[in-house]
Amino acid sequence: MIDLSNLVRRLADTPLAAWAGTLQAQLDSKMAKGHGDLARWQGALDALPLLTPSDVDLVDGLRLDGPCDDATRAQVRSALMGLSPWRKGPFDLFGTHVDTEWRSDWKWSRVSPHLDLRGKRVLDVGCGNGYYQWRMLGAGADSVIGIDPNWLFFCQFQAVQRYLPQLPAWHLPFALEDLPANLEGFDTVFSMGVFYHRRSPIEHLLALKDCLVKGGELVLETLVVEGDVHQVLVPEDRYAQMRNVWFLPSVPALELWLRRAGFTDVQCVDVSVTSVAEQRSTEWMRYQSLGDFLDPDDHSKTVEGLPAPMRAVIKARK
Repeated sequence: MIDLSNLVRRLADTPLAAWAGTLQAQLDSKMAKGHGDLARWQGALDALPLLTPSDVDLVDGLRLDGPCDDATRAQVRSALMGLSPWRKGPFDLFGTHVDTEWRSDWKWSRVSPHLDLRGKRVLDVGCGNGYYQWRMLGAGADSVIGIDPNWLFFCQFQAVQRYLPQLPAWHLPFALEDLPANLEGFDTVFSMGVFYHRRSPIEHLLALKDCLVKGGELVLETLVVEGDVHQVLVPEDRYAQMRNVWFLPSVPALELWLRRAGFTDVQCVDVSVTSVAEQRSTEWMRYQSLGDFLDPDDHSKTVEGLPAPMRAVIKARK
């Protein structure tokens, strides 16, 4: 059982106190339903050796180090490999470099200079395996709660969290829809790599806004296309081989949607084209990756002939 008593205590004197009181029962109910591979992934977690990091870096990367002999290091590597595929990272854990599909540290280096997370209570929606949660703590966040219904990502977070149990980061295997309406308890809410998977983008923006305190900040990162305020790409079927991509707006269109949803101070702080160096297959993620989803003769297009992935980061205030 995952014990959330520390989280409940952390939120006791906040606007999230009532919600916190329901979380243990909600998590236990989710865990009871579980997933077919959960026992195997739990076995990988149980195989992780007991180690105490003496050197923790969450500022320049995600690195834990401390006394660890070769045999123990091999045990760490084997256990972590049992939680493959690893998509977000990289992680350096006691001499084991988890070379994830995404160079998420590159994205963080583009996003973090535009943020002030010091002392903030943060919600990371679609947090994946929690890589960014740890980096948010490194940037000074008071506490970070991540939600993502993917059970493998949940277990990958637990692998790192068992070496950092004292830090105020929690991963809940919930979807945004599992949160109560009008929480209004977070200073900063992140939605990175989620928006284009939503069938109702405005509803997603409104749900994110409901999680924020008045004056709180949204950080939205999503796929975009070039164009004016009227330009929105709706793929006929797949986009870069993904079936569940619905809306790719231009930056001006996305900014308009945010204003229509009631946000102010809307500002695009970064636009970047995703390269095959930033997203690629590795020994820790052996399946197809971006290079397989682009036109082999023209990397400015996907295999479907659509504009290649370009991502924007937008900040906005409630």
